[in-house]
Amino acid sequence: MTLVINPKSSVPPFEQLRVQLLEKVGTGEFAPGAKLPTVRRLADDLGLAPNTVARCYRELERDQIIETRGRNGTFVSAHGDAAHREAQVAARDYASRVHKLGVDEAEALAIVAAALRG
Repeated sequence: MTLVINPKSSVPPFEQLRVQLLEKVGTGEFAPGAKLPTVRRLADDLGLAPNTVARCYRELERDQIIETRGRNGTFVSAHGDAAHREAQVAARDYASRVHKLGVDEAEALAIVAAALRG
């Protein structure tokens, strides 16, 4: 696991760590169900205070990115990234709506592409 904390950054260390873990989950480098290091071990590896790593883990757990299973450890949530789940729900709702409106797939995709461009 390659995580790097820049002590000279204006971004707090817990936030640097949170962003890096989110990226690794988002790209699939940390797959659902993957076990994460203990708070103490990761803090030692990165030269951080354990409370810094614990705060990061708490925030990721609150957002359902990771889950703690008591003494078994901390894992990437089997449900994946909360933002991706919400996007999937929105996509299903959109698909259902455009089918009811009789909009064909190519046009529906073009509408989404235009909306994403801003």
